[in-house]
Amino acid sequence: MTRLQSRPATDVLVTTRGEVSLAAPEYARTKLLAVLERLDEPVLSARVRLTQEPNHAVAKPSTAQATLDLNGRPVRAHVAAATIQEAVDLLQDRLNARIARVRAHRHQHRHHTGPSAATGREHRPQRRVLGAEERRIVRHKSYSLARQTTWAAVFELEAMDYDFHLYTDAVTGCDSVVHHDGETGEYRIASAGAAPETEPGISVSTHEAPELTVAAAVSRLDLSGLPFVFFTNSETGRGNVLYHRYDGHYGVITPAR
Repeated sequence: MTRLQSRPATDVLVTTRGEVSLAAPEYARTKLLAVLERLDEPVLSARVRLTQEPNHAVAKPSTAQATLDLNGRPVRAHVAAATIQEAVDLLQDRLNARIARVRAHRHQHRHHTGPSAATGREHRPQRRVLGAEERRIVRHKSYSLARQTTWAAVFELEAMDYDFHLYTDAVTGCDSVVHHDGETGEYRIASAGAAPETEPGISVSTHEAPELTVAAAVSRLDLSGLPFVFFTNSETGRGNVLYHRYDGHYGVITPAR
């Protein structure tokens, strides 16, 4: 772990994993400070994580992730590239795009307009390919879901650079998931109960999430070829998400009881 000195108003923490060059943390810090210098909002924290995967057969073994706290509003960006320097350059661009989303959200909230188009996800890290017999559920996250409107859930998805976002719909009280459809350019929402209210540019499924065990959800995920499966857990009755991790294994997100 490398902690870099910075100006008192912006304490930037850079961590590394793998064979990251000694110059990379300073380069990342410089790029991040260039982003922060353009901001008017107080920056409460700023963190960067650089990772160099040992598998050189992977086309994009270098990843960079940044998380900012802009006066209480987390903003996150995550990219992958052929080299650490390229990843940091992409991270700077993507983080600027995430911050622009936060500002657009404020404008839309004042003027009651729908969400703007999502930015591309072509620089996502590649998922490691493992055989079905090798894959395991290696991460189980459980937390209290935020109660959000449809539009607020979309904003959370974009501001945090998530592939999907699990939340509780503020109107229906049902567990729901939102994600971006790269082919159509629309946001899509599915629910474990009543469908939420629709918004322009957001497609809402009228079918409830399938009721499955976690084992059955794993089978469905493997057969579908999709990055995740949203389902109602037959044991708890709550909406769960089973997803492919970048390391090739599975992760599960469940609401805290």
